[in-house]
Amino acid sequence: MPLGFISDTHGGYEQTVAALDLLKECELICHLGDVLYHGPRNALPVTYDPGKLADLLKTRDDILYVRGNCDADVDEMVLEKDLSQKSRIVTYDQIRFYLVHGYEETEEERIQRAKELDCQVVVTGHTHVKVLEEKDGIILLNPGSTTIPKDGSNSLAMYKNGEISLWDLDKKEIIKSLKIK
Repeated sequence: MPLGFISDTHGGYEQTVAALDLLKECELICHLGDVLYHGPRNALPVTYDPGKLADLLKTRDDILYVRGNCDADVDEMVLEKDLSQKSRIVTYDQIRFYLVHGYEETEEERIQRAKELDCQVVVTGHTHVKVLEEKDGIILLNPGSTTIPKDGSNSLAMYKNGEISLWDLDKKEIIKSLKIK
């Protein structure tokens, strides 16, 4: 079964529903933070409905969260999910994924931390810009944003059978893939 990645949903209900539908075969979905609140630097998403999104997400037991810079204690309360952890490690198919929102440290520091933790992949959010590349022996993945992309298209990512793929959420097609060695 695949492993899914979403980030920066920022209260966008319809896009998050579409992302979860595209990831319906996933055993686990990793949310890289900024779940409900749109944040002071972002325009209000067209489908902004954080209450409705919270009601949906609190019914799901297949989503693991890391805390983003726009997440607050009240979000954790209404979601009834753990948003307290700023980083997590997920091991899947013997591959270790280091999950962090990605706003408190540099890319180099994240890569170094992943090496220290024996992780092959660093997964971040925050920038709303898709990334899938290898750097210094570590794969860097940012699934972009489901709701407020800053690179032209709503997106998500999926790991399956040793390969990570970035997906255009609206077109429901793969943008880029990378095999994990």
